[in-house]
Amino acid sequence: MYKVLLDGSKDTVTSILKDIFKNISFSNEESKLLQSKLKKSDFRKGDFLLQPSEYIDKIYYVYSGCLRSYFIDNEGKEHTLQFAIKDWWISDYISLYGNSTSTSVSYIECIKKATVYGISKKEFDIICYDYPSIGQFYIKKMEAAFATFQKRILENLTLSAKDRYLNFISMYPDIESNVKNYHIASFLGITTESLSRIRKELAND
Repeated sequence: MYKVLLDGSKDTVTSILKDIFKNISFSNEESKLLQSKLKKSDFRKGDFLLQPSEYIDKIYYVYSGCLRSYFIDNEGKEHTLQFAIKDWWISDYISLYGNSTSTSVSYIECIKKATVYGISKKEFDIICYDYPSIGQFYIKKMEAAFATFQKRILENLTLSAKDRYLNFISMYPDIESNVKNYHIASFLGITTESLSRIRKELAND
C-alpha cells in the first residue's frame, strides 16, 4: 500500500513537498530526509486507513480526496470526529497523543478516492527538533486544529442544530457531494431526520 515519496520524479517530489510544507524552503539535505520518511498511500472509496485496535504510530497528510474519522459506541451509534480534505492532517489523536494506548480507538475511512502521505510520529518529532522551520510549521498546524476542535465543542454546547449546520457547510463548502447524510448528522450530533428538516427550512428561506 505504501510507496516511498522518493520514488517519484524530482519535479514531482519538489512539488509535493511544497504542497505539504507551504512557504518553507528546504536544503537538499532536508528534502532528501523528508523524501525518505514520507510514505505515499492511495485509497479507494470505502477503504480504511485505520480501524480500532490497530497499532498506530503515524500522522497523515491528505493530498487529495476525503477521509472521515469516527467512533462507534457500545450501542452501535457512530460519532464522526473529523473530516479531512486536501491540506488537512489526520490520525487517531487519542491514541497517538494520549499516552494511554498504542492502538487505535477510531476508524479512519476513505469516503472519496484519496492519496495521503504518512510519516512516523517518532521520526517526525525528531525532524521537527532538528529542523526548527518544520517544527514551527507543524506547531501552527496543530494549533489551528486544536482551535477548530475546541470551536466545534463550543458550538455543540451553545448553537442550534441549524447554526451548526450552517457553520459546517461554510467550513466544508465542497464536502456535501462526497459524504452521506448520516455522516454529516453524526458530525453535528443530530439525527438524519433533523438534518433533512434543516435543509428544507433553508431551501424555503
